[in-house]
Amino acid sequence: MIKTKRSLGQNFLTDKNILEKIVNIVPIKGKTVLEVGPGSGNLTSFILNKNPKRFIVIEKDNDLVRYLDEIFNNQIEIINEDILDIDENIISKEKITVFGNLPYYISTEILSKWIVNLKNNFWFDHLILMFQKEVADRILAKYNTSQYGRLSILANWKLDIKKISDVKPQSFLPKPKIDSTILYFSPKKKYHELVDPRNLEKVTRVFFNHRRKMLKKPFNQIFNGNKNVLNKLKIDLNLRPQNLNYEMYYKLTSEYEKLTC
Repeated sequence: MIKTKRSLGQNFLTDKNILEKIVNIVPIKGKTVLEVGPGSGNLTSFILNKNPKRFIVIEKDNDLVRYLDEIFNNQIEIINEDILDIDENIISKEKITVFGNLPYYISTEILSKWIVNLKNNFWFDHLILMFQKEVADRILAKYNTSQYGRLSILANWKLDIKKISDVKPQSFLPKPKIDSTILYFSPKKKYHELVDPRNLEKVTRVFFNHRRKMLKKPFNQIFNGNKNVLNKLKIDLNLRPQNLNYEMYYKLTSEYEKLTC
């Protein structure tokens, strides 16, 4: 009997209808597949039934690694490490289809890391990820809404995002106290080029540290009152951070890079 560990944010997905829905989002037969946090192997079994060419799982919990190794034997390759410590760009030479019921307490950190580390060539072709519903709503949020912020801007920079469905607590063991959401991410063909994605993180952090205040203060903090940038982008400094759309933050980051890089 596998016991979940609260310290690792473990809630195992057990609903067969949801598991079936997840593995049918994209074709994976003959593909290289990565599952992050396989837990007790419920989704792992469904993925194997779709006959991937290569199947890698990343699991931090030593007890679960031993259990998965016994259950699946040589059908999967197990990486016994923390996902945050792994360079995802070197996991496979082929593009990967990624599945993950991400631990809620580090889900935004995982997604942000993957986006910031994206090279010119994407290391994945699809991401099918489960988040706490509140986090998913922030990822999907549009400007001029209260949920819009740094995560929305970062996630939508290089990725097209689609909501698949919400998942109720009773679909998990143990039951979480909140609803979850399945999101599907795919690489954009066109996106705003940046020198270093960490600059997008910096710009958005400064602006959204003052999300309830007008844009004048964060703008001056980043650009030191540079009127050339202000006139070029035609920004009204009486607005608030949530009033600027994704593209404006990408443009702001480009202007910041011109001044600093």
